[in-house]
Amino acid sequence: MSKSDLRARPMFHRTRDAIEAHLTIVFTALAVSRTVQNRTGLAVRNVIKQLRPLRSATITINGTTQTFAPNIAAEQQAILDAIHGPKLTH
Repeated sequence: MSKSDLRARPMFHRTRDAIEAHLTIVFTALAVSRTVQNRTGLAVRNVIKQLRPLRSATITINGTTQTFAPNIAAEQQAILDAIHGPKLTH
C-alpha cells in the first residue's frame, strides 16, 4: 500500500494540534484500509473499484420520502460481508 492508495496529500501544518490531527487521520485511514485488505483478501484499490458504483437514493415528493437501495451483486455483497466481519454476540 502506498500514499497514493490512501490519496494522502502533503499537508503543511504549523501547530502541534494540526500536525497531530493530520497524523491521526492518516494512521486511521491506514488501519481501516489494512483491516479491509485483511478481511477481504483483496487490494484496497480493488475493493474501492468494486464498491464505488453502489449508490442509494432518497427522494422526497409532497412530504413523502422514499429510499431506494442499490442493487448489490453477489460478489459485491461478499466483499461487504467480509468487511463487516463476524457477528458479535454478547
